[in-house]
Amino acid sequence: MIAYLGTGLLGSGFVRKLLERGETVRVWNRTPEKALALAGEGAVVCATAAEAVRGADQIHLTLADDASVDAVLEPLAGAIGGATLILDHTTTAPTPTGERVARWKQRGVTFVHTPVFMGPAAARNAQGFMLLSGAPDVRATVTPLIAPMTGKVIDLGDDPTRASAFKLFGNMMLVFIVSGLADGYRFAESLGIPATQAQRLFDDFKPGVSIDVRGKAMARGDFTPQWELAMARKDIRLMLEEAQRHGVSLAVLPAIAGFFDTYVQAGLGGEDVGVVARRDLA
Repeated sequence: MIAYLGTGLLGSGFVRKLLERGETVRVWNRTPEKALALAGEGAVVCATAAEAVRGADQIHLTLADDASVDAVLEPLAGAIGGATLILDHTTTAPTPTGERVARWKQRGVTFVHTPVFMGPAAARNAQGFMLLSGAPDVRATVTPLIAPMTGKVIDLGDDPTRASAFKLFGNMMLVFIVSGLADGYRFAESLGIPATQAQRLFDDFKPGVSIDVRGKAMARGDFTPQWELAMARKDIRLMLEEAQRHGVSLAVLPAIAGFFDTYVQAGLGGEDVGVVARRDLA
């Protein structure tokens, strides 16, 4: 029997897929209406988290953060036995995640952090990616349990904090992309180009390829010039000057200009723009 704690957009998608597979699922949510919405689909709605986890083989969580995970689980410490697996899909930070794994291990309970790169629709359809790290025997036990919940399980090795670290790194990149698009759309609209039209550029021009090409070179410290840092900084100047002419305030690009200036002033303007990955000047 599975207990599922946290049935918001993501959790409810997972629950619906579990029910579709014929699993018995008890659900609980701090906002009861979100759990009650699953009753008509076969979930057993519980009034308390303690009721949901009683006798469960697996406890799954999709909550908000480290504080919410501890707030829900810690009061249940005496009610969760050693035969129960706790599988946490919440996005949490590596340090408290590691402390949580150790704390539950001392209690004789296996706590595993398995965060996801999925939206609600992907959770409902068992698509996307689920990250997993921890001791080899733990991963061997957990992998067949979570594999049906996702399109791919990404095994990140023995360190139980590694899945959390990779999840935050991945989300960091998404935040950067969204912020860049926000500045880019503002800039385009100031030039009379609607955001919907500007976006069409990416039908042909694929900036994400830079992650595969320049990103790999940056990771290994290869800054052989393809697009010189000084030329990239010049382009930023042109962008900022044109935005100013049209009265547009950009949120992200000015910070990037200052970041690049540090490396240009250090005499690295002739290196590839990826030289900003050098940490000795950051």
